[in-house]
Amino acid sequence: MRLAAVLVLCLPSAALAQQPPVIESAKGGAWSDPATWVGNAVPGAGSRVLVRTGHTVTYDGKSDAVVRAVCVSGSLVFATDRDTVLNIGLLKIEPGDRYSEEGFDCDHAPPAAPDAPRPELVVGTPDRPVAAGKTALIRLHHVTGMDKEKCPAVVNCGGRMDLHGQPVARPWVKLGATAKAGDTTVTLAEPAAGWKVGDRVIVTGTNTHGVAKTRSVTEERTITAIDGTRVTFAEPLAMTHLGDGDYRGEVANLSRNVVVESADPAGVRGHTMYHRGSTGSLTYAEFRHLGKPNVLGKYALHFHLCRDTMRGSVVVGNSIWDSQNRWLTIHGTDYLVVRDNVGYKSVGHGYFLEDGTETYNLIDRNLAVDVKRGKRLPQQVLPFDANEGAGFWWTCSLNSFTRNVAVECGEYGFRYEATPTSALKLVFPIRQPDGTRKATDPRTLPFVRFDDNEVHSTHGLYGVNLGEGVNRVGPDERHPFVVRNLKVWDVHYGFRPQVPNLRVENLTLHKVAYGVYHPNYDGHYYKNVLVSQTNTEPFNRGHDDLSVQYGRLVVDGLTFDGCRSGGMPLVQISDDNPTGAAVTHLRNVRTVNWSDTTKQRAVVNLGGGPRPTPKTAKGVPVYLHDWFGAGRTAMVVSMKSGEYKADPAAFREAAPLTGNESRVAEVTDVPFPSPPAVADDLPPATVVTRVASEGGKLVVRGTCIDNGTVAKVTVNGRAARATSANFTDWEVALDAGTTRVEARAEDAAGNVEQTPVVTTVR
Repeated sequence: MRLAAVLVLCLPSAALAQQPPVIESAKGGAWSDPATWVGNAVPGAGSRVLVRTGHTVTYDGKSDAVVRAVCVSGSLVFATDRDTVLNIGLLKIEPGDRYSEEGFDCDHAPPAAPDAPRPELVVGTPDRPVAAGKTALIRLHHVTGMDKEKCPAVVNCGGRMDLHGQPVARPWVKLGATAKAGDTTVTLAEPAAGWKVGDRVIVTGTNTHGVAKTRSVTEERTITAIDGTRVTFAEPLAMTHLGDGDYRGEVANLSRNVVVESADPAGVRGHTMYHRGSTGSLTYAEFRHLGKPNVLGKYALHFHLCRDTMRGSVVVGNSIWDSQNRWLTIHGTDYLVVRDNVGYKSVGHGYFLEDGTETYNLIDRNLAVDVKRGKRLPQQVLPFDANEGAGFWWTCSLNSFTRNVAVECGEYGFRYEATPTSALKLVFPIRQPDGTRKATDPRTLPFVRFDDNEVHSTHGLYGVNLGEGVNRVGPDERHPFVVRNLKVWDVHYGFRPQVPNLRVENLTLHKVAYGVYHPNYDGHYYKNVLVSQTNTEPFNRGHDDLSVQYGRLVVDGLTFDGCRSGGMPLVQISDDNPTGAAVTHLRNVRTVNWSDTTKQRAVVNLGGGPRPTPKTAKGVPVYLHDWFGAGRTAMVVSMKSGEYKADPAAFREAAPLTGNESRVAEVTDVPFPSPPAVADDLPPATVVTRVASEGGKLVVRGTCIDNGTVAKVTVNGRAARATSANFTDWEVALDAGTTRVEARAEDAAGNVEQTPVVTTVR
């Protein structure tokens, strides 16, 4: 037995002895120069490589040979003036001058000082991206003997990892005209600067009616010609894609000239990740065929427990497509700027905030297309996440989601989910404005912003599911969820708001089977709602089949356009009022092109499906203000309600306002309620995204997010200039030679950022 144990213990050493020795850099120089390497031998197939601290090796190769692994403790910089190809099993950026084949965890802690020298992988820079017409390709291979669950990979452990391709001004744009089946040319809504002949693009679907859920309505094509806003393909379109009016599809470019890909998409796939203490950004790069199926943590792009150590990093203009395990995972990371990315074909959620502690991230103008349902991942942080396929998924809402579009998602366009269980109490260490962390229930935190988002043409069930599993817990009425300018069309369930204390401004629901569905009406205030061509249940009762309402629902401006009721009312009455405070107030209600073949139509009536018997003595009255004229209000009640049963004679039938189970009484002196005043006590959050020498000045650029109006951003005490609305982008010119940059913001309510961003200029 003792001898067997000795033999087993010796096996790893014997296996290592069979590997070739590690090739170390002897000095800085070109990868292709033998003098760069100890032993004067350029690394080739199967090589194990270490770039030592203080050495800068310029990768200038274009080889089919698969290098086993490169560990970078110094600098590995790709040449930007030529085509380069690196075939590799593991590329790891980590201090310590140690060769390692660990493809997930770090072997060394990151540098203690933020400005300490760091190992680095540089494939272009923001100032000097990989040149137009040239391509840098990192192809990830499974190499025999490496851990299939962790490798192949690109892993940054406290170093710098920068990948920058040629800028694409608009990686995705809306169609400018309807593209019909058989067309080979499409018209874009704006010029596609940076697009070129040979690029791979997608044209998103705009009509899922009658299409099997397994069939994609998004089409892939290759560009053969570009003339302004007109883009031509070699192969005609097989389907029509809407491009006129308010409901239009998108055209997105997937091609970039910096590429990270798996060599064998049908075999062992690769992943990429940043660890805490790392630096660097990803702009205009392409990540394709990545993501390990059903493996926790091995995603196409992964920011892993970085917290605020990567404040200033951006993920901008990238294409992430054909991932078997999500596109971008933000895990335990704050202040990340994610903008203008194209996600296409993902198994599991697309843009994913993993553990419920992520805050102050900006998720802006990203496209999510064709997310498919995945499996629950083993040992995942949040057990309630079934990985059902949401374009955007999160548990902590204290982030900014703006101008994003989700198309053809497997189950959800946007899903906010937070479900407590006996094994998991939803109390997490959440960052506070002063930088400390406090045990907080994330369900009590509203958005920084949720503006101008859109969902359309999904094979799944839901457009926006706001608050799955929250069990009626949310922020208080002075810090409500605020949703502005949301557009949902060509989906099944349009808007499912399960949170309390919600403000909605400018909501459009078009060609959905169910409009506002399964709502938790409790402190809900809506302004300007359009429900069009929605024929099943345009405005659902509280909690759908439960038919229960807990608080106030107020809607000012509610238009139903082109709805065919089929006997169902436009607005359903909730049966039960367990708090006694439930009431609905509607004003400026309009019906346009409203038809019904059953002759049972009603504006307000009981809903369909299960017909619960009310359990509470008090019902939920629906007030339609100014319905009978200025100051003359209609109070509609269910004929099952206590109010009606107490005095039936006080109510009457008034079709089509009432239906077969509702009656109305005219009332006066019922004021239309105003929403409670919102408290703005959240300071803005800033990020410095770029520092560059321009025209003899040091130009600093950044972004800022806030739940209100940003009054100013100052950098080293100097006022910055807003380059987009509300200082979402800003810039300032400082004196040349400045070595320390400190930026902070203040909003119109007087909240001053308590943790300004500080950047050292090298």
